[in-house]
Amino acid sequence: MADNLRSKGINAILWDFFGKIARYGTTFIVTVFLARILEPSDFGLIAMIMVIVMVAMVFTDVGLSGALIQRRKVLPVHYSSVFYFNLIIGGVLTLLTFFSATWLSEFYDNKALIPITEVIALMFVINAFSSVQTTKLRKELNYSALAKGEVSAAVLSGITGIALALLGAGVWSLVAQALSRGVFYNIFIWTTSKWVPSLLFSFKALRQLWGFGFRMFLSGLMEAVFLRLDIMIIGKLFTPTILGFYDQAKRLNEMIIYFSSGSIMTVLFPVLSKVQKDLPRFQKIVIKVLGIISFIVFFLLGIMYLISEELIILLLTEKWLPSVEYFKIMLLSGFAYPISALLVNILSSRGNSKVFLKLEIYKKILLAINLYIGFLFGIKGYLYGFVIVAILGISLNILFVSREISLSFLTFLKPVLIQMIISIFSVLMILLTYNIESSIMINMMIKGVLFTVSYLLISRLFKTNSYIYTMEQLVPLVNRLLRNNIIFNTKKKG
Repeated sequence: MADNLRSKGINAILWDFFGKIARYGTTFIVTVFLARILEPSDFGLIAMIMVIVMVAMVFTDVGLSGALIQRRKVLPVHYSSVFYFNLIIGGVLTLLTFFSATWLSEFYDNKALIPITEVIALMFVINAFSSVQTTKLRKELNYSALAKGEVSAAVLSGITGIALALLGAGVWSLVAQALSRGVFYNIFIWTTSKWVPSLLFSFKALRQLWGFGFRMFLSGLMEAVFLRLDIMIIGKLFTPTILGFYDQAKRLNEMIIYFSSGSIMTVLFPVLSKVQKDLPRFQKIVIKVLGIISFIVFFLLGIMYLISEELIILLLTEKWLPSVEYFKIMLLSGFAYPISALLVNILSSRGNSKVFLKLEIYKKILLAINLYIGFLFGIKGYLYGFVIVAILGISLNILFVSREISLSFLTFLKPVLIQMIISIFSVLMILLTYNIESSIMINMMIKGVLFTVSYLLISRLFKTNSYIYTMEQLVPLVNRLLRNNIIFNTKKKG
């Protein structure tokens, strides 16, 4: 059973990872096209609305999806009850958002937001139709279906957005892209998922999920609010154009974060939930995953910091240059989310939602302080303050998790610090020695190669656990891919 779970977990991670590469790659390409066609102010307008939508989206199932995954015994009545509950909440949120459009435009002092808000409100109902199917597939570790659905939706909605942008639709091309993505995803999931809702509905079933789910909902709500409060504040204090620059930098940063650890995080929760009673095995999984995430995260952040200016000019053109400085500062705290996500997954998979909620409250207090003090010094003041908050937040996460699973604070801190130091040293060495004037592409390639060689050599020289754990997983995977490719070519020739 242990080998079967490991096999299913690895398979799920691979499917989710390649799905994310395809999905985010598609989204990234679409964003590049749209950024070249549209103005920064268009992205700023949609960001003003999406901050409200994404916060409200947490209310669609009030944490019940997480409870369905965490709960060991789930009956058909649980799934159906959550499905109908989500539809009701989605409808209510759509109406509330629609009738709040005028208030939102007055808050931002921009009447152009009224019709956009009224249309984008449909996202709540659209997304509610596939939430339970998605949750069930995650619980079953069926990430191949999820990956195919998400990639298909990203491609088709991207084509929709680009086509409308070329026709001169402006910000409405971004609205259409967001809505059509949900519609296309629903169509795919409903045609591939074996589960369909029955006529069963029970408040008792919802209450059984409520204890764990409600605390997770409160944590998710706080996370959604504080994750996007910066967008709201910038939208209120600055112009849509400045918000557009900031939002584009934040999108790039988030993409790097999700590439570095998103697949592992997505799959880890259901995997850890299955072994929550086996503490030694649980600890072993956590230590290895922390090492791998630390290695990957600091590798990607180092490269992105070095090539940030060339990357933005190459992809988005020089009109987006103001985004570079924001992007560089964001990268300094980019390690926080992947590592914190792992630690948070540990608590949630153990079912200790009470400790989870307490931890989130402490971290949000730190974020609130930075939101108040940081913005007194402008956008850059907030971003530098966020680096400090990130370090303190990870320290709190480690403190709580070390108590929960009986591992020392240093066990968690050591791999993070080691890979951070190696990454910083490699970046500084290249910044101090590389001063060749060349084309954008050549600069990016040279800096990338120099950093990669430095980072890998130093990690190998000191035989860091993070390097060892990553190679243990990566080498067999590469060998398997090469072997499959050789077999495929041999059959083709034959």
